[in-house]
Amino acid sequence: MFAILIPVVILVLRPKRADECDPPDRDIMEARATTFAQAERFRLTQVLCSGRFISISVPFALGLTAQVGFFTHQMAFLSPTIGIAAAGWAVSLTTFAAVVGRIIVGFIVDQFDRRIISGLNFLVQMLGMAVLAIATTPTLLYVGCALFGLGGGNLTSLPGLLVQQEFPKQHFARIVSLVVAINQFSFAFGPTLLGQLEAEEGNYRLGLVLCLSIQAAAAIIVALPVVLGGRRRKGMQAI
Repeated sequence: MFAILIPVVILVLRPKRADECDPPDRDIMEARATTFAQAERFRLTQVLCSGRFISISVPFALGLTAQVGFFTHQMAFLSPTIGIAAAGWAVSLTTFAAVVGRIIVGFIVDQFDRRIISGLNFLVQMLGMAVLAIATTPTLLYVGCALFGLGGGNLTSLPGLLVQQEFPKQHFARIVSLVVAINQFSFAFGPTLLGQLEAEEGNYRLGLVLCLSIQAAAAIIVALPVVLGGRRRKGMQAI
């Protein structure tokens, strides 16, 4: 980090120009202009009860609960089947896939609705959980870890991008802090949840199915506003 981060900061970072804005800022600038007066004051209860906030905080809290739970038990789940050394390589593959997933999302995040990208990210992790739940060979275990890892890094970066897209800029820091606090409270229970299920069942299969279900619920919740918004627009066009 010392060797790479400092040169990047020196060579790449620069102040934003007066007429420069990010694509999400440009897309919603007009909407913000009309609601700026109402957005000046930050009302905590209003934010917490809003559908936009709930549909960001809840799915990522669920997704991170499943993710942190699995990552905590990944070695214990893999090593009885493929051995400790191979399980270590699988963990490394998971981490490498997370880097790849972040790079891919970084290239496309401004080209599509961020809620759709978030939903697809949960679906990729859900597919990884499905493969791991039915895996009987080392190859399938590696594939499942790679798929789950592809969405791993994005679960910590996408909430902030969604907040940037859907809330006034001046409230970004407060709302992101709320989302992170809720996420951390939630995923703290992930490891013990999977541990209790493993202790009762004698294996991780039920825990993996639960993680899969949680990821599916998260995908539905985060993408639901887009689906409902599309239906409203179609209804208005028909009228």
